Amino acid sequence: MEDWERRFRAPQIGFPSWARDAPDRLAVATDEGGSWQVHAWDRASGHRGAVSDEPIGVMGGDLTPDGEGVVWFHDVTGDERGHWLVAPFDADADAGTATPGKLLDGVPDGWSEGLALGRDVVALGVADGEGFDVWIARRAAAPIRVHRHVEYLHVGPLSRDETLVAYGHAEHGDVVHLAVRVIDSRTAETVGEQWDGRGLGLTPVAFSPVTGDPRLVLQHERSGLERPAMWNVATNERVDLEVGLPGDVTVAGWYPDAGALLLVHGYEGRDQLHRLDLADGALVALTHPPGTLAGAGVRPDGDVWYRLSSGAVPPAVRSLATGADVVAPVGQPAPGGRPYESWWFTNPNGDRVHGFFVEPDRPGPHPVVMLVHGGPTWAYTDMFQPDVQAFVDRGFAVGVVNYRGSTGYGVRWRDSLLGNPGFPECEDVAAGLDDLVARRVADPARAVLAGRSWGGYVTLLGLGLQPDRWALGLAGVPVADYPAAYEDEAPGLQAYDRSLFGGSPEELPDLYRERSPLTYVDRVRAPVFIWAGDNDSRCPIRQILNYVDALRERGRDVELYRYDAGHGAMVVEEKVAQMRRQLDFLDRGLQQGR
Repeated sequence: MEDWERRFRAPQIGFPSWARDAPDRLAVATDEGGSWQVHAWDRASGHRGAVSDEPIGVMGGDLTPDGEGVVWFHDVTGDERGHWLVAPFDADADAGTATPGKLLDGVPDGWSEGLALGRDVVALGVADGEGFDVWIARRAAAPIRVHRHVEYLHVGPLSRDETLVAYGHAEHGDVVHLAVRVIDSRTAETVGEQWDGRGLGLTPVAFSPVTGDPRLVLQHERSGLERPAMWNVATNERVDLEVGLPGDVTVAGWYPDAGALLLVHGYEGRDQLHRLDLADGALVALTHPPGTLAGAGVRPDGDVWYRLSSGAVPPAVRSLATGADVVAPVGQPAPGGRPYESWWFTNPNGDRVHGFFVEPDRPGPHPVVMLVHGGPTWAYTDMFQPDVQAFVDRGFAVGVVNYRGSTGYGVRWRDSLLGNPGFPECEDVAAGLDDLVARRVADPARAVLAGRSWGGYVTLLGLGLQPDRWALGLAGVPVADYPAAYEDEAPGLQAYDRSLFGGSPEELPDLYRERSPLTYVDRVRAPVFIWAGDNDSRCPIRQILNYVDALRERGRDVELYRYDAGHGAMVVEEKVAQMRRQLDFLDRGLQQGR
């Protein structure tokens, strides 16, 4: 077995969550059984076993505060439409003793828009084709829909005494820049509102862990960067917390006595944990290896657990106090990879653009994969990616560009795509290719454009807008025909697209057509491999088939692979199959030439 396949088959484990009132009881997602499932882990006894048994897999779960129940979102096909399930903590899916039931009977199926779990109160958000709902259930009572609106919302968190529920909403018409509302869980009456105005977003993060303390931590953007704020919901006093750091700073959680916050400082694609003392404002950097965090939290004893990886080092969940692994998946670990090199270059607009590149261990220039991230409000960071290392193993350099629209470089950079999606990303990725060519890292005659989701969209758009640049294309679950995609996608994605474009396809038909890859299908010359989920509600299959049919009608070289799931595969064999098809397509395509 080649190293690339070992990396995909090596078991992974997510960041665990623990029960509020029984912290030795944890829920953790792992794919060690061949697909991502939720496991219950009892630290006191050492027992860990699968609780969920979802055919398509499930990426994560949570626990009821008492630790008696494990909760996860269930959808049958991968279209992300379904409901929340709960199973006993000591259930064993492998032994057939897991008997999950619906968490809240009476709440209709839909797309999940957040969950807040208490002992006596459960609040959740649900979207359907007509709008967005907030449901609240109290112990031994039927759930009640307390709010409905045509605009987007996302529920969570819940106060420690369970009297307050917070949710972000877009009732002002902008899903990118949310406002925050807090309601009384008993009466559903509004207790407080926060909105920073047009172009500035807010996110509710976590209420104080101390009963009777009405403080809620927010993420705000008033300074042009992500920053924490403290809002006393009872008095309506708010303080934006100064941290004096470059780059975005987000909140990972409270310390148990509510005297400090655990912060994540993200800068130039790498993360650093800090402790912020709320009494005197002292900020202390916590010692851990460099890389990217994918989960962190403060345990009841004050220890910090975190999940960290880097380009060369697979992820691990560790204790800050001991430096040791807290929990590891069962099985052979993944082989390491080639390290990432941080990289800046200039785009045609005169902006400095950041990214990373990875090279094989031999002199260049190399064939190159320009790997475009999804989102678009996301970013590639110094993190372990089996697909990147698979390309490097095959002799490719890999360039990952945090194009305009990426997170981690301030609000202005993130919002630069609003009203102008698609074209800037293609320009920035092409400028990155030019820079790697100038550095003799990349061979321009063997340049591949590749990505998933929004990265797949940029791939197809770039193949049409820049046909002379690309030898091959790899597009996973892409947006290919934007007007048709909008018609079929989930309500939350429709809301996002309206904010991204500035309106719906009915309101802005020319802009949607101009930024749709299907518009440029006549110009595509590079062979392209496309893979897509039949049940995807983010980048639905019909609009992908429209694009593939158009290429085939024009005699273009296109290969389509369909799989029976949604936006992403959570089954190991399926992930391996998709990667193998990509590598085989690259081998054939570069041997045949353009």
